[in-house]
Amino acid sequence: MAGGVPVEARPEVRINPSDVGKRVSVRRVDGVADGRPVFRDVIGVLTAWDDDALTVESRGGVSVRFAAELLVAGKSVPPFPARHTSMPDMTPTGLQRTAARGWPAVEQQPLGDWVLRASSGFTRRANSVQALGDPGLPLAEALDRVRDWYAARGLPAHVEVVDGASPPDLAAELDRSGARLAPTTVRTARLGGLTRAAAPDSWRQVRLARTADREWLSRYRRVGDDPALEAAAHAVLHGGPSVWFAHVPGPDGAPLAIGRMAVDGAWAGLSAIEVVPAARRRGLATTLMAVLAARAAEEGATAAYLQVETDNHGAQALYDRRGFTTSHTYHYARLPQR
Repeated sequence: MAGGVPVEARPEVRINPSDVGKRVSVRRVDGVADGRPVFRDVIGVLTAWDDDALTVESRGGVSVRFAAELLVAGKSVPPFPARHTSMPDMTPTGLQRTAARGWPAVEQQPLGDWVLRASSGFTRRANSVQALGDPGLPLAEALDRVRDWYAARGLPAHVEVVDGASPPDLAAELDRSGARLAPTTVRTARLGGLTRAAAPDSWRQVRLARTADREWLSRYRRVGDDPALEAAAHAVLHGGPSVWFAHVPGPDGAPLAIGRMAVDGAWAGLSAIEVVPAARRRGLATTLMAVLAARAAEEGATAAYLQVETDNHGAQALYDRRGFTTSHTYHYARLPQR
């Protein structure tokens, strides 16, 4: 057994607390049978090493925590090799609902098939009505309900209008109301292509975590000093199924690049991919997406989606190079005040 030997003195242990956030393969003592130690192996993300104990989150999403004295072997390993698979079938309606689960609003209320969403103003996605299907009311009356609901919360009324999925006469009704439109593109790609896009060994730079720490949030430009906004941002960012945060630490430990992912069945939603200006054009965004895509594939996903403003030409060009294609577009329409 390894209990009497310091971790750093065990020749087969080639990881330490600085490897938190990496994918690792570890072997530990897991009991004794017939007077001999029983060993167990696990491969996954090393999510913690504190108080002389390690936590590894396995491929199946199970967290395994054990004392450091039981560690007999460990090393960092490359990301999961995503297979080349076909794109899963998904309609614009289905993909928009998947995206809503991956970026869940703090407050939600149905209006027929529509969903009213509010999060103290943190992002339009979490503070707009998702207008899919029938609101159960004449459109003019439904939009009045929308306006009143957001006014009661001190928020502007935004409507998410999805091309080919929202009511066909909704856009005309919004035009009559004088709403202003802002277009967004939904893009999709196979995970296998994303994982292979990064440079060899560049994955060693990336750290994964289940929560966004203060350093990660400091690089995320949409969080300000308003306590209500910060609380809403924390809830939205950490909501959704199987959320991961990635970052590339700089020389001072502060992130040079960040990203977020929510895995939901066959789909992995990528968001908050940001690189500090001084570190751009080094392939960091590509590397972040590759590592996140590999983790999503390890959890059974096969494709990624992301949402990007149509006029963000720099981001659109990056996603073009990474093999993303356009699934559909939608618009945020801001209803004028009465």
